[in-house]
Amino acid sequence: MADETIGIVGAGIVGLATAREIALNRPGARVVVLEKERAVSLHQSGHNSGVVHAGIYYTPGSLKAGLTVRGVSLLREYCQDRRLPYEEIGKLVVAVRADEVGRMDALYERARNNHVPDLRRISREEIREIEPNVGGIAALHSPRTAITDYAAIARAFAQDVVDSGGEVRLGFPVTGISDRPEGIEVASGEERVRVDRLILCTGLHSDAVARLARDRPEPRIVPFRGEYMLLKPERRDLVRGLVYPVPDPRYPFLGVHFTPRVDGTVEVGPNAVLALAREGYTRGRISPRDLLGLAAYPGTWRMAARHWRTGIREYRGSFSMAAFMRDARLYVPGVGVRDVVRGGAGVRAQAVDRDGTLVDDFRIHRVGHVTAVRNAPSPAATASMAIAEHVTAAVFGTGRTT
Repeated sequence: MADETIGIVGAGIVGLATAREIALNRPGARVVVLEKERAVSLHQSGHNSGVVHAGIYYTPGSLKAGLTVRGVSLLREYCQDRRLPYEEIGKLVVAVRADEVGRMDALYERARNNHVPDLRRISREEIREIEPNVGGIAALHSPRTAITDYAAIARAFAQDVVDSGGEVRLGFPVTGISDRPEGIEVASGEERVRVDRLILCTGLHSDAVARLARDRPEPRIVPFRGEYMLLKPERRDLVRGLVYPVPDPRYPFLGVHFTPRVDGTVEVGPNAVLALAREGYTRGRISPRDLLGLAAYPGTWRMAARHWRTGIREYRGSFSMAAFMRDARLYVPGVGVRDVVRGGAGVRAQAVDRDGTLVDDFRIHRVGHVTAVRNAPSPAATASMAIAEHVTAAVFGTGRTT
């Protein structure tokens, strides 16, 4: 019989990685994963671009930086062991204007501090050698940046949990969390599960579920939909690897980029528009409850006041394929509207503080025997196995929360 039961709410890649870490490495602990959907990884984990980020962008010393670099090595080894897709196709971060070169050079120094392997600064001529169809005046080349299939990884994590004696319970939407003398009671309607410790990894619903456990109200989740175009099959040879812009440090989103997938398709995008529902994968998906929550939160309005110009530009790209592709052509001049069709979309769970600040780093809270992952945006999938180590250490008192 287990010495204690550990509950994990959320069967996305972070929740499943954490469940797996505990199931494999904490003798005497029984793990039960509680998930509202009828399958695992149906939201952020199953709607991302599949990129294994090398750690270029993140502030040295931050959780993002450390856990991403650690996570890459763990993920690569796991995929090799399980024969899951893992292709190091390389990445260019391209400066197309002179005023971007300084930012690119600062990014290079940041990446070096994060020990990103084999990164180098390349010239216009070297860009053309690597990507003949890509424009730009200079770039950073990260040959070790890879692509994978995160949904397949999440399913493998779930199987590892089950094989280790744990349980993945689907169709269990959490409606209540109560601290009882005999342990923590997690409710789904009339159904109850008792656990000794509870970990919340609920992504798009992380603030709402954390409130059930009486965690602090902030940060709140503001959902952003990222919409993609797909290159037509006959135009997929326009890029060989990943092609990204130099990011604007004032904004957490990376801008329109080119992303080959392990299935052979090539995505162009995404944009970043405010979603009108936490699971608002289409423009027509509107949740009055979610909208009311956004409107009532002061952080939403303060964020909008800071970023309204960017928001207008992103919405223009959402409704106009020509506007969307205008940004893409800065990096691949030969691409146009006729070369793409509309693809899918994902929703990013962007945590926002009350003052309107977009939370950048991973953020983890602890209330008694409940640990809540409150902010785990990209590159959380890349870092998932390292996040699992970090959360496990925090839960069992050997690490820190933030």
